[in-house]
Amino acid sequence: MARPRVFISSTFYDLRQVRTDLERFVSQLGYDPVLHERGRVPYGSKKELEEYCYREIDLCDILVSIIGGRYGTGSQQSPYSISQTELKRAVERGKSVFIFVERSVYAEYQTYLKNKKTKGVVYNFVDNVVIYEFIEEVEALPRNNPIAPFETAQDIAEFLQEQWAGLFQRFLQEQSRTKEIEIVDSMANTAKTLDQLVKFLTEERRNKDQAIQGILLTNHPIFQQIRTVLSVPYRVFFTSRKELNEWLRVRSFIALPPEAWDDKEYEEWTNDTGKEEDAFLKVARSVFDSKGRLRVYTSEEWKERWVHLQKVPKAPQPATTSPITDEDIPF
Repeated sequence: MARPRVFISSTFYDLRQVRTDLERFVSQLGYDPVLHERGRVPYGSKKELEEYCYREIDLCDILVSIIGGRYGTGSQQSPYSISQTELKRAVERGKSVFIFVERSVYAEYQTYLKNKKTKGVVYNFVDNVVIYEFIEEVEALPRNNPIAPFETAQDIAEFLQEQWAGLFQRFLQEQSRTKEIEIVDSMANTAKTLDQLVKFLTEERRNKDQAIQGILLTNHPIFQQIRTVLSVPYRVFFTSRKELNEWLRVRSFIALPPEAWDDKEYEEWTNDTGKEEDAFLKVARSVFDSKGRLRVYTSEEWKERWVHLQKVPKAPQPATTSPITDEDIPF
């Protein structure tokens, strides 16, 4: 029976006992621990020895990375140490990664973050500041970078036991939902087929079938576009330029005359919000036909630029001088 293969990555001499304890823990779970000192990494004669470690990671399911205070042996293939390169290899391959940092190192790492631009700082718990630079790089990864501090191998074992139990429970749930997923996939395929059918009927009978026209008009993309740009919480619907103008007027928008438009291809409405900027709603004239009726567009045909909101800071008002009254004259 296939068993999960767990690659244990760390510097060797300072974390030898931790590696041994974790090997025992992984074996007791029924998993297959992979440690280079146990001969579990087959070495060849054509590549550097470290390359075979990296290749073995590709064959594993999980990588447990343990970071202590020693930098270890530098890699000949990257600017990192071998154990750091192992972690990067696992992340690049999308493996399930669990990262542990010695508690004293992780505590001093916070000091490093505050002083990394200061030259000459000496750190107590690492032999090379590159360790802190690497931890910072790992924390910046967008995914697959949970970091947990530890003091003993038991801390790591308890954390992994909780994590792996959670993964197994999630797997069981997903198995029980297989039927639901199949139904959802079937519905998605059906929806895709219907969408293709609607597109075909739209092209074939765009100007022939009033029922299709009604469906397309009801789901016109301009309604959602206006809701978005104006932050309207309710449904928007209109069928002509006149109806749009009336709806905007209720919302305190004023139609600008053509000579005030920035672009002759866009009609404009303005709304004085009383704030430090004016809002200008711009709608492409092409969305209406020559009689002012809303043209029908599908979502694929619609262009977001046809409806947009522009906000312009108000020009400063000149200071006004209060008129002089009789009370201001001293004689």
